[in-house]
Amino acid sequence: MFSDHHTKFLHKVPVQIRFNDVDIAGHVNNAIYLQYLDYARLRYFEQVFDDTIEWRKKGLVLAKIEIEFFESVFLDDKIFVQTKIEKIGNKSIYMHQHIVKGDKENETLISCCTSILVGYDYENKISLAIPQEWKNKVLEFEKKVQIK
Repeated sequence: MFSDHHTKFLHKVPVQIRFNDVDIAGHVNNAIYLQYLDYARLRYFEQVFDDTIEWRKKGLVLAKIEIEFFESVFLDDKIFVQTKIEKIGNKSIYMHQHIVKGDKENETLISCCTSILVGYDYENKISLAIPQEWKNKVLEFEKKVQIK
């Protein structure tokens, strides 16, 4: 289920580690990783979709998320979240994210995440087929996406 460790990502954002992210063991608590992933997902959507989506009317909701942990993160680490959409179904989007630390020449994979987001009509409170305009925006950005 998890993405290949050598997946190519076109979207990467730095994440600031806050003092209160660190637990008694001195490393970032695993539950905090979800916040980092959420932040990166939001930045990805802002870049890829621009103003295409009216989030208060129609958007995406997180339906499933799985995280695999490889390394610990500490307060002084410099971390980034890489994000990509790899597959779009009729009503769902499959997203992969990696949390990495270090620089490009010496990057360490910290965590892999796979998530499924579902199209959602907030006004009518029902699931929504992913609009072609959204698919086009993802294809324009990612260049290669599996469309079902």
